[in-house]
Parts: sequence; structure tokens; C-alpha cells
Amino acid sequence: MAEKYDIVAATGCPTGIAHTFMAKEALEKAAAERGLTIKVETHGQVGVENELTAAEIAGARAVVVAADKDVHAERFAGKPMVSVGVSRAIAVESAGKLIDDALVAKADPSLAVAVESAEAAGEKESFGHQLYKHLMNGVSHMLVFVVAGGVLTALSFLWGITSFDSTAADYNSFAAMLKIIGGVAMGLMVPVLSAYIAESIGKRPALVPGFVAGMIAIQGLPVNATTGMIDAGGAGVGFGFLGGIVGGFLAGYVILLLEKVFAKLPANLNGLKAIFLYPLFSTLIVGLVMLAISGPMAAINTAMMDFLKGLSASGAIVLGLAIGCMCAVDMGGPVNKAAYVTGTAMLTEALAAGVGTETYNFGTNFMAAVSAACIVPPLITTFAVVVGKKYFSQEDHDAGIVNFILGCTHITEGAIPFMTKNIWPVMPIMMIGSSIASILSLMFGVHDPAPHGGFLVLPVVENAPMWVLAIAIGTVVGGILFVAFKKHEWTKAQKAAEAEVATAEVAAIEAEQASDEGFVKASNVFCGQTVENRDAALALISERAVEAGIAEDSAELYAAFLKREAEGTTGMVEGFAIPHAKSDTVKAAQVMVLKSSEGIASWETMDESPVICVIALLVPKSEAGTSHLQILSKVATALTDEAFRAAVKSTDDPAAIAKLINERLA
Repeated sequence: MAEKYDIVAATGCPTGIAHTFMAKEALEKAAAERGLTIKVETHGQVGVENELTAAEIAGARAVVVAADKDVHAERFAGKPMVSVGVSRAIAVESAGKLIDDALVAKADPSLAVAVESAEAAGEKESFGHQLYKHLMNGVSHMLVFVVAGGVLTALSFLWGITSFDSTAADYNSFAAMLKIIGGVAMGLMVPVLSAYIAESIGKRPALVPGFVAGMIAIQGLPVNATTGMIDAGGAGVGFGFLGGIVGGFLAGYVILLLEKVFAKLPANLNGLKAIFLYPLFSTLIVGLVMLAISGPMAAINTAMMDFLKGLSASGAIVLGLAIGCMCAVDMGGPVNKAAYVTGTAMLTEALAAGVGTETYNFGTNFMAAVSAACIVPPLITTFAVVVGKKYFSQEDHDAGIVNFILGCTHITEGAIPFMTKNIWPVMPIMMIGSSIASILSLMFGVHDPAPHGGFLVLPVVENAPMWVLAIAIGTVVGGILFVAFKKHEWTKAQKAAEAEVATAEVAAIEAEQASDEGFVKASNVFCGQTVENRDAALALISERAVEAGIAEDSAELYAAFLKREAEGTTGMVEGFAIPHAKSDTVKAAQVMVLKSSEGIASWETMDESPVICVIALLVPKSEAGTSHLQILSKVATALTDEAFRAAVKSTDDPAAIAKLINERLA
């Protein structure tokens, strides 16, 4: 029998490295805080882990989807659910809010998309977030091809810049094979991007037109150079990853259109639709459209590259500032990915152009700047938690140490928890550090032919020591600023804590003074006392009266108490007794209170319950007919009030008890 969970969840981010598992951990902690059971399915780069079964989904009370990629949410049809971007679930507090919202969300049987929050119950996921999720599904599948192909291509340069060229003096056959393999992997970048954007929209049938759209984006519209006519044997101008994005969305939505067009076909033709009609018509439509727009798309792609090169012409500071800010502003989010994908696209062109060309120099220099900007944020946190250790919690310190590894391997997301706690000014600090590293990488003429890997690819980086220096400078500057901020925050918190303690001390003194201003003083209320019997209680009160300066002779006062008890018990009901003594040893009329922790069983009471609270009246003999009777009357009246009795019995705070009795004696 399948185990039942209160909540089931699915998380996934474009890279499948950090956000995915940070969201999983936050959701699990938030569920534990609420006493709920949860199972979180992760969609990382290694595939689906901790996969949810149909029985587990059916048995869950609600569903949380925190993903920027397709996690097959149609499985959750009919379940109360929230669906948001993965960044909305990486903090425990926000993850808890998602769980709360999911538990009160309305189920959506059709599951077009689920609600984003309980307040928006019934509203569909925004179209903008849908587009972003489809795009990130493509990016997540593409990145592994970029990393594998780029690193293998870069490794081929270890034998020499032209070691793949059989006519060059530094030729090496193994290096040539690495270059070939890397080139094939890099060549699949755009088709995979396009195909998996399409797959996110139109599911499996959209893969075929998606791949075709991506290939056309690489090749462009072939034209015969002699005739100027469309010619399958001619050459075209590709329009890169931008064209792949357009082609992916086009292919996905064409499949959705065809599903509606063929919806009325008999059910026995479903197999024909999947294997013949969808691939044929979608490929035809998408192919024709992609070829038709190849000219304008190539122009747009060229204009974008020219714009970036134009920024370069404006100087390393302008270009580096743009790169640094984009890479650090959202720590692996859409803006960061836009900068990174642009860098990999330019690197692809650079590697295709060949070593020594202007395109190669610009593309690899640009890639070095992007990589540096992505490496710096997590390293800033490491520097800060080491240098300013006392200003950080132990949890933050441990996370900062781990970030050293993440930063060195080009994983920016490790800095996210630090930024989410204080978006301002941590985000600007990260942007400053990244921008410095990016600007210096450009100025130092660093060339990075690998799109990922961090310091693991240092052997193939040209001017590697200067690149490390650029990153170190950005890290130190950002780290110093971060420590300064945390020191200011810590100092402010310390002062606030000291002020709070001082205020509490003053309040306690004032409260004690206030309680001592009434007829019953807090200093004359004794709680948690253990006494054997009535006489021991009266003796204790007599002794404390002398200690407090209320009476002069404890033996005389004790005798006065016993004399009154001999006339008739002063035990009342529900554990209360009001003994009173009239004696010349008492200096001024006063009330003392004694609360027994175990009860005084030997004291005779009206309801035979043991005495818990003794309210003793001490009056000078000269006031026997005045103050004595007035006080006794008010205390006796108060004891007829059930609320008063309950309030006195419920607390052992002397000041609170004194206040309760003084209010009745006023």
C-alpha cells in the first residue's frame, strides 16, 4: 500500500542544479514546521528523482508546483494546487505560504493551470509565466549540450590553438577528435533548445517540428550564390538561438492548433494522428514559416550582436557593467540566463570563426566576462562569512563555506539565500562585485573558450592568472561591502536588543513600584510555599510580617491569628482562606498573601477543599471597627466573584496577584 502524504510537490529550475533542491529543502522544512508530511519530486539535470506515484498524488490533500520548466502538471488534475516559479519556494517562509495556499486552494478539474495563491483562487497561471516556463524548459535541456560541447572543444586547445588542424604544425589527432565531438554537441544546442520549448507546450508530438525549426535556425534559407534563387544545395545565413526560441514556440503552438483541427477525427485514428498527421503537417507548417522569416530573423540576430559589439566599442567599463549587472541581478534567473545564453551563442560563433579572428577574440573575451560575473556572487558570501564571521548566523556561515565550491564551479545560485534575506542592499553589492570582475576580465584581455566549468577550465583560459585576479578583486570589493552591511545590521540589532533589555528592566521596576503603591504590595505576596498545616501557614505569615516591618512581634501576631480561628474557621470555598488578626503589634493595616504549592489540607473550609490561597488581614487593634471591617468586607465580596477566584488561582506572579486584590480594595 502506497504511503500517504499531506502535500506532494514538484520542483524544477532551468539548470536543475541549485534552485531545484533549495526549493525541495525549503518545502520540506516548512511542512515539518506545520506538522505535515510531504514528498517532493525534483526535476534536476540528472532527471526526475523521488518520483511521485499516481497513488501518492491521489492520496495527497494538496499539491505545490515550484518550477520554471515542464514538470507534467497535468498529473495533478483535480487536486487543490498552487503553481509558481521555483524562486518563490527557496525560502522556508515563502515555501510555507505556498503550502498554506495549496491547502485552501480550489481544485481545478480541467487543470488548465492551478491558482497562484489562495487569494487568487480560480485564476489561471499568468500567460507570461507560462511562456517563461516553456523557455526555461528548453534552456535546461540545452545547457548540458553547451557545457559538454564547450568544455570538450576547449580541452582540444590544450595541445595547441590549431591542434585540430591537420595542416598545422601543432596538429594532434586526439585533439582533433575532441574538437569534432565538442563541435557536434555545440551544434545541437539550438535544435535542442527549440525542440524542448516546443515539447513543453505541445508535449511529445511537438519534438519533431521543434527539432526541424532549430535546424533551420542554424542553417537559414539556402540560396544559390549564382542564381540568387532558393536552392537546397545553396548556403544560408543562420539566425542562431534567437531563431531557435521563435521556432520552439511556433512548433509548440502549431501542435496545439493541429490537436484542435484533428479533434473530431474518429478515436480509432489516434495512432495515425500521432505517427503521421501531427509530424507531417506540423513540420510542413513550421518549416515554411521558419524559412519565410529567416531573412528578418537573421537581420535581428545580426543587429543584436552588433549592439553588443557596439557596447564593446564604448569601452570595457560599459560592456562589463552591463554583463555584471545582468548576471548578478537575479542569480541564475531569466536575466542571468539571457546574459549567459548570449555569451554561449557568441562563443559558438567565435569557435566557428576560428582562433585568431576578430570574432573569436570578441566571443571568448565576452564569455570570460560572463563567467567571471557568474562566479563572483557565491564567492562574495564565502569571503564575508569568513572575514565577518560574528555578523552571520551559523547556518549562513556554513552556507557561505559551501558557496566556495559552488562559485569555483560557476554555480551562481548559491548566493540566492543571502540575497533573499536582504534584497537591498545585497543585490546591488553582488552587481558591483560581478561588474568589477567582468570589466577587469575585458580590460585584461582574458579569453575563455569554455562556456562553463569555472576554475576547472583554467588550463584553457588565455591570461588565466589575470582572470583569477579580476574575480578576486570583484570578490574582495563585494565581500567588504557585504561585511560592512552585515556589521551595520548587527550593530543596530545589538543596540536594539540592549534598548529592549533596558526598557524591560525599567518596566519591571515601574511595575514593582506600581504594585507596591497599592494596599497590597507585591513584596508581601508569597507564592509556591510549602506548609504542613494551618498553624504553620499562620506562623509563616507572622514571621514575614515582622521581616517586612508590618508588625513588631511575630509571636503576638501569631497568637492573634489563632485567637480568631478559635472563634470559627476563616476557610472559605474553592481553596481560599481569609484569616485576620487584630493586634497592637501591627503598625498599620495591611494585607499579606500566601499561596501553597500543594494545598493546606488541615484548614477547615466550607466546601472541604484544601486551602491554596491565604489572604491574611493584619490590622492594629485601634482600627478593629473601621479599617478591619472595610477590608474584610471587600475581600469577602471579591471571593464571591468566580472570575476573581480563577484569576488569583491561575497565576503565581506576585505583582499580578497584588494588582488583582488592590483593584478590589480600591
